[in-house]
Amino acid sequence: MSLLKRYYTRGNTYFITVVTYKRKRILIDNFGILWNTIGKMLIKYNLSLDAWVVLPDHFHMILKPKNNVLDDFIHDLKLSFGSLLRKKYNQKAGKIWQSRFWDHIIRNQSDLNNHIDYIHYNPTKHRLVERPFLWEYSSIHEYKEFYQWDWGIEEISFSDNDYGE
Repeated sequence: MSLLKRYYTRGNTYFITVVTYKRKRILIDNFGILWNTIGKMLIKYNLSLDAWVVLPDHFHMILKPKNNVLDDFIHDLKLSFGSLLRKKYNQKAGKIWQSRFWDHIIRNQSDLNNHIDYIHYNPTKHRLVERPFLWEYSSIHEYKEFYQWDWGIEEISFSDNDYGE
């Protein structure tokens, strides 16, 4: 049983990070399954998704729950994706995800902007692409009016280096 206590308050926005077990690089190869699962869980738990990025071994999201259901959302997302992945590869068991997830309460507009930038810069940070707009699995393409095409080519430093990675 987990002793971790999370603090949720109605109306807050949350930055989350979810990482695969032993950092297995399985998410991009199975992006369709993951994205469909996320979509179903967003509807089931009445969450709005403000920004996101999926990398080979983890993903980040900014979510706004209508109720205090973040733990349940992550739990069901992990279970559903794991079940579908095991079915696809004809496996009976095996860990897919790390046991926990990272969450951070967004404190203000500046904090929100910083986390959205972090999400969109993440593929470049991990050297998967030269610039964030080249990464297909990101909400940056929904933010075209906020970023110039060459944003993120220069290395960006984030003041708080703890984003759950």
